[in-house]
Amino acid sequence: MKNIYISIIALFITSSMTLAQIPNAGFENWTSMGSYSIPDSWSCLNAMTSPMSVYTCSRGTPGHPGASYLKLDSKTVSGMGVVPGIAVCGTIDEMTMQATSGFPFNQRPASLDGSWQHMVMGMGSSQGFVDILLTRWDNMMQMRMPVASAHEVLTGMAMTWETFSIPLSYVDFNFPDSCMITLSSSGNNPTNDDFLYVDDLSFVGSVSGIGEGSTGSFIRLHPNPVRSTLKIEIADMGMKNIRLLVFDPRGEIVKEREVSEDAMLSGIDVSSLPSGLYFLSVVADGKSYGAKFLVQ
Repeated sequence: MKNIYISIIALFITSSMTLAQIPNAGFENWTSMGSYSIPDSWSCLNAMTSPMSVYTCSRGTPGHPGASYLKLDSKTVSGMGVVPGIAVCGTIDEMTMQATSGFPFNQRPASLDGSWQHMVMGMGSSQGFVDILLTRWDNMMQMRMPVASAHEVLTGMAMTWETFSIPLSYVDFNFPDSCMITLSSSGNNPTNDDFLYVDDLSFVGSVSGIGEGSTGSFIRLHPNPVRSTLKIEIADMGMKNIRLLVFDPRGEIVKEREVSEDAMLSGIDVSSLPSGLYFLSVVADGKSYGAKFLVQ
């Protein structure tokens, strides 16, 4: 009987550990789609660009470590311009190039770690990025709520393998139930041959609360409910690198922009959003703020 209990406990621990891992984090497993391959458990834009025999996501060898790694390359595609290399651990909307779903995840890690190489080729191009979003379903609000997020812009260049660690900013004390990871070789203004190579992803550490400057800090949205312009006030003024994320009840990002502090104070236009409850996340200078608002 004791052995049975031990086996059950071991099975439970193993299941929990499996849930907490990033699927195919070392990019060792790939599935052939004929003219191209895609990494298992990840989505990319190859299906959209394959009719022109162009592929923005491919398998690189050897890995760091392992046998293979993920190669994301921005490529010029006839009739489309330059298409960035994007990979999402989950599913992606090819038209918007936005993540639409992720994978089950129930931990509160401190950071996403891994190895990368990256570079942008044009003077006017925008740098690639890594996005992480942890969310949970709120039964009372009947919507998906952000728990933590990170947005890392790839500054400079890394021509050889370098390790990285991206800290997560928490806006909720609760545990998430899902995670979305987005990797992109370029930003909004891609240049042909921008690249991002990634390998050996893992979540590291744990966070029990929310950090300084998270939702425990003062944030005021007004008017709330709102019809057109939502104004934002935060205790910590004088911020730089401000990023606004608006989430709908499904946890999808419906509005995203980088703004100045003056623009944030003067308000953001939400008149195009359907009526309903939304969540605003403000990420700036390594801190994160969040609050709900209602669009009428």
